Amino acid sequence: MEVNVSPHIRSDWDVRKIMLCVVLALIPSAIAGVYYFGYYALMIIVLSILSAQITELIGFKLMGKPVEFDGSAIVTGLILALILPPSVPLWIPVVGSAFAIAFFKLLFGGLGKNIFNPAAGGRVFLLLSFGAVMTSFPAPRGQSAAASTAASTAATTAATTAATTAASPLASSAAYSYMDLFLGRIPGSLGETCKLAILIGGIILIALGLIDYMVPLVYALTCIIISFAAGADPLYHLLSGGLLFAAFFMATDYVTTPITREGRIVFAIGLGILTMATRLLTGVESISYMILFMNGLVPIIDRFIIPRSFGEPKKVKVGGKKNEQ
Repeated sequence: MEVNVSPHIRSDWDVRKIMLCVVLALIPSAIAGVYYFGYYALMIIVLSILSAQITELIGFKLMGKPVEFDGSAIVTGLILALILPPSVPLWIPVVGSAFAIAFFKLLFGGLGKNIFNPAAGGRVFLLLSFGAVMTSFPAPRGQSAAASTAASTAATTAATTAATTAASPLASSAAYSYMDLFLGRIPGSLGETCKLAILIGGIILIALGLIDYMVPLVYALTCIIISFAAGADPLYHLLSGGLLFAAFFMATDYVTTPITREGRIVFAIGLGILTMATRLLTGVESISYMILFMNGLVPIIDRFIIPRSFGEPKKVKVGGKKNEQ
C-alpha cells in the first residue's frame, strides 16, 4: 500500500473551478455595467481580460514555466475592468491589466506567491500614471437631471484632483436617492455602481462557501460604525463608491489576505478604518490604495495570529493556573 504525504483531504474544488465561480459571481456586475454605460463598457471588459490572459501566457513562456489556464488571469482582468471608469480610452484596460499581471503577479512568481492584489495594483498604477482619464465618471443611463448636474460637477472636480488620489463623486451625495445608489443610477466605476448586482455576486460566493461572510460583514460594519460616530450618513457611505465591491471581491482574495479567520477579521477592520478615514478626511475614494496597504500588513497579522496546530493541547485555566488538556 502506498501512503503519500499529508494533507489527505480530497475535494472536487480546484483553482480553475474556483476562478470560474468567481467569474460567475462577477457577471451580474458586468451586465449592470454594460446596461448603464453601453457596449463601450463591454469592450473595456473584453480587452482587459484578453490583455491579462495574454500577458500571463507571455510571462509563462519567458519564465520557462508550463502554460496553465487556471482562470486567475481572467478574474484579474475582469475585476480590473469593473473598477475602471466606463469612459476610459480602450488602451487603458490593456495597459492596466498587463501591468497588473506582470508586476503584481508574475514578478512575485505567479499565483499564490504574490503579496499584493493584482487588480488593485493595476488600478493604482493607472491612477498614478493617467490621473485625468481615471477620474472622469460619465452619467449612466436613467440618471435623473439633478444627478446629472452633480455628476458634471464631480467630474470637473475630479479632473483637478491630484493623481495620487482616486477621486469619485462622493461629495455629491445630496443628488442621489438611496434607490439610485442601490440600483446603480449614479456615476462611478463600471462595475461598482449597481449594489444589487454586487450583492447577488457576493451571495453566490458565500453560498458556494468560497468566501468567508465575516470579511465583508465586518468591513461594512466597521465603515458604518465610523461614519455614524463621525455624524455622516452610514447608509450613503455603504452604498457609494467601491466599498461593497471591494468587500466581496477584493478583501476576500485568498492569496493576499491572512490565512486565519481571526486574521481576516483584523484585515477587514483595518481596511474599514482606513477607508472611512480617507473618505471623511479627504472626501475622495482610495480603497485600492488601502487594500494594497493592508496587503503589506498581512505577514505581520499572520505572525501574531497563529492558528493552533492540529493535535496541539488546548490550554485551559483551572484554579487560576493554566493546564493542558
